[in-house]
Amino acid sequence: MELIATAHSGQPGVAPGRLEEEDCQRNFCEMHTPLEGNAARVEAERCYFCFDAPCTEACPTGIDIPGFIRMIANGNPVGAAGLILEENIMGGTCARACPVETLCEGVCVRNHGDDRAVNIGLLQRYAVDEALEQKPTFFTRAEKTGRTIGVVGAGPAGLACAHRLAVLGHDVVIYEARSKSGGLNEYGLAAYKMLNGFAQREADFITSVGGIEIVHDTVLGKNATLAELQERHDALFLGIGLGAGNALGIPGEDSMGVVDAVGFIDELRQASTLSSVPVGRQVVVIGGGMTAIDAAVQARLLGAEEVSIVYRRGLQDMKASIVEQEFAKIRGVSIRYWAQPVAVVLEDGRAAGVEFRTTGNSANGDRFVVPADMVLKAIGQGPHLVRTGQDQSFALEGDRLIVDEHRQTSCLGIWAGGDCIAGGDDLTVSAVQDGKVAANAIHNALSA
Repeated sequence: MELIATAHSGQPGVAPGRLEEEDCQRNFCEMHTPLEGNAARVEAERCYFCFDAPCTEACPTGIDIPGFIRMIANGNPVGAAGLILEENIMGGTCARACPVETLCEGVCVRNHGDDRAVNIGLLQRYAVDEALEQKPTFFTRAEKTGRTIGVVGAGPAGLACAHRLAVLGHDVVIYEARSKSGGLNEYGLAAYKMLNGFAQREADFITSVGGIEIVHDTVLGKNATLAELQERHDALFLGIGLGAGNALGIPGEDSMGVVDAVGFIDELRQASTLSSVPVGRQVVVIGGGMTAIDAAVQARLLGAEEVSIVYRRGLQDMKASIVEQEFAKIRGVSIRYWAQPVAVVLEDGRAAGVEFRTTGNSANGDRFVVPADMVLKAIGQGPHLVRTGQDQSFALEGDRLIVDEHRQTSCLGIWAGGDCIAGGDDLTVSAVQDGKVAANAIHNALSA
């Protein structure tokens, strides 16, 4: 992809219209070109179809990866999708946004020397997209149990939990704070990873099984409480994700031009025109996770002339994979390691730069300033539960819920999964697994 980076609006400060809309649309094209039928079969035939497949072991949802790849090689992508969706109902999103380089593809037996891993992510996408186009019936509901389960949050964990429970014959009501379903998939992933409304298309597919009602604009602690929901339902699942971004705790961070990276990505995902999203000319992103990468790359794609990620530790310590870091660098983002923010430098009350000090064992505390008219904070998010006052009776680790191996919380009748639980890795695929495991546990508990 050739990046169009010549901005039409060169003034400092955060402003919309740095590129024409046509240029923005061209920049926000597919991150990876999807496979067509013949290419998919050729790629599938590279698989060794390992008996004790390390790729399946590395997949948090346990997809039979050699099994579905063999089906593609034999010309049956819809059958392959059935294998995928049985274990991961969000196989379409995960094929687009999963860090396959550190999971399934990272352990592929071909991934050594001059060889390369089988392109599992693109093969999975090919199969699921084919199935969504052909619309076969993969799931039918069991006989109704007469039980109802309340699910808080229509993100990956909540939708996965609701789908499995519905298939098992339960009725499910999902309470979602926002106007659209999908959670992180709809509001938090980079726009170039999830094009053409795919998050809503996938949510519609999940709920098409029947037995799932979604009540939007229902905010926990505002127009619903856990006590009320417990009275309405036989069990509860919490898939509430995380809240707003954490504060840097430095002077100047409340000034104009300093923006929460999660909010920036959210605004971009919901914008009717990409060029209408304000962006700075010189952008500094503080953080080292996928949110930092997504925010930085998208700032460049919108026409920012200089974009820098600054992280307090080293390359290997970043939560964003090395592949994602390289992806950002190829698109003109510079990454500086071993530096921590000290203060936002201001001019006339607006951000003009960020002062950093060096960190690490060899650092001597030197300070330097990176010019910036826009500062994006990407240092993690706080929990919803504590901020809504609904956490009084839960066992917590820090601000996240402690759950057992079945995803049951310390409160009887309440399970949880996704980003809100302790020990999570903030991945869609892990959230889906949490929802699936919890749904099976809820079913067993209600059937006892």
